[in-house]
Amino acid sequence: MHGDFYAYTITASKAILILLSFGILLRCLRSMLRESYDPETWGYLRYGRDRLPIQHWEVIIGRSPDCDIYVPEREVARTHAVLRRNDLGEWRVYDVFSRGGVWVNNVFVDDDGVEVNDGDVLNLNGICLRFCDLDMEKRERLESRRSGVGRRYSPALTLLMLTAFQLFLLLQHSFYAEPETLSDIALGFLSLIVMEWSCFNAMRIINRAGFEIETLAFYLSSLGMSVAASSTPEDLYKQILLTLAGLILFLLCGWWQRSLKRTASARFLVAAAALLLLGINVVASDVVLGARNWLEFWGFSFQPSELVKVAYVYVGAATLDRLFRRNNLYVFIAFSAICVMALALIGDFGTALVFFVCFLVISFMRSGSIATVMLAVTGAGLAGFLAVSARPYIARRFSSWGHVWEDIYDKGFQQTRAMSAAAAGGLFGKGAGNGWLKNIFAANTDLVFGMVCEELGLLIAIMMILAVILLACFAVRSARTGRSAYYGIAACAAMTILLTQLALNVFGSMDILPFTGVTFPFVSRGGSSMLSCWMMMAFLKSADNRREASFAVRPGETIRSAGDREALREARVEKRAQKKQQRKRNRKEAAS
Repeated sequence: MHGDFYAYTITASKAILILLSFGILLRCLRSMLRESYDPETWGYLRYGRDRLPIQHWEVIIGRSPDCDIYVPEREVARTHAVLRRNDLGEWRVYDVFSRGGVWVNNVFVDDDGVEVNDGDVLNLNGICLRFCDLDMEKRERLESRRSGVGRRYSPALTLLMLTAFQLFLLLQHSFYAEPETLSDIALGFLSLIVMEWSCFNAMRIINRAGFEIETLAFYLSSLGMSVAASSTPEDLYKQILLTLAGLILFLLCGWWQRSLKRTASARFLVAAAALLLLGINVVASDVVLGARNWLEFWGFSFQPSELVKVAYVYVGAATLDRLFRRNNLYVFIAFSAICVMALALIGDFGTALVFFVCFLVISFMRSGSIATVMLAVTGAGLAGFLAVSARPYIARRFSSWGHVWEDIYDKGFQQTRAMSAAAAGGLFGKGAGNGWLKNIFAANTDLVFGMVCEELGLLIAIMMILAVILLACFAVRSARTGRSAYYGIAACAAMTILLTQLALNVFGSMDILPFTGVTFPFVSRGGSSMLSCWMMMAFLKSADNRREASFAVRPGETIRSAGDREALREARVEKRAQKKQQRKRNRKEAAS
């Protein structure tokens, strides 16, 4: 009788976990992708009787239908000019090396661009457009008309479903965990619940209703907590602290990116820190399983390449002095080459592949040049051939690809166990903590997909994948309507890294792709990976410009009236005049 009660309870909890997972993903899907959100409007360009809205801080004007401002005139180049706005609300126009040139009120636009004010006329090779800026009152009126987030699908209800999901996970662990570890497991899940509700309430206090990104991140973190509870329950305290640290870094990174000027000014410092980390890794790390990708300090170990991923996205997206400057792209190519070479030296070719895919996305979104991408792919193919020739253990991984069942005790040991465990779990799983794959080396990192399939079932594992894909789809949608190109590129690059990791982890453990040993975002055990994943979410959160959705977007402070801008300009002119007079006095004193 007692056994029947346990069996019925476990079976019911498995079904409830699947229903709750489906409900969480469906509600986030409807809220993030199904609802229509109005874009922001920052001004207009009058072209004849047409009034063309300016809906981004960097808009490309040209004859191509892909341009933000489409001007269907033969005199206008396909990409003729770029109109940019800064944090203070000032606009400048730049020529994109067009043959016809650009003028503002009969002033020729050189490489430094020309400031554009309300009522100015932009002349694109004889085609005139009048610029209409919006003052604070008009911007606030338009902002009030935009539809808000969280009206149809309450984020509190979605988070309540996630809390129930976590409690049922804890219930399953209580049936299979050792008595001495049960209190640690309970503390882990309860700490996660406290963190997510504290974050939610903090967002409500600052009048931010969008919480889908955080909900999906906490959903994946819950699965990661379950993996840690099954494989290493003695380290759950560390898992709790790392999740908390990741959440804090998420909030700090989002706050930092509220100012585009501040973000762009720090890119060289971030790049230098990333190269320094990789340099230390190359020199000071020890070889573990053919790779030197771990550093140890005072008993703590971390993987520098995980933090460099965040720096790589930051630098790649922030290298935008102007959309059309190729020099910035060349600098980024050099930075990428150094990072990949450093990863090759330490033998972390899985991460190098992740970096390369991210590079392709950033370079294409920056330049729009397929030729640049093809050149990079060709170079990477040659580098990959040389790497396989120089490192025999990489060649062995490729030789076992697709043939793991031919040698189940050596080359195919891990993948065959992962596939067997996934098959044994079926659709509904054996129960959280009731698997055997956790005893295999790297089960909670490189083989975590098989571990989730075995314990929680294939349906939960598929929804785990869909959660990351949903975040990626939202990044693409946000890039189209984003306030600045920086936010859109950073969000897409961050999700490219996470999607590539997901594909390499899942398909590598199932022998569909070569086994590269990269982590599954949020779910694989590892402190460095957890921190980098939460920081990647900050890029995605910054790209979310829905009304009252993101704490990383400042709707009020970036809206400045024409009078405010005029006062700022007068202050700068006066300051320059004072400096000029001071230099004259200094020269006179030196001459006397």
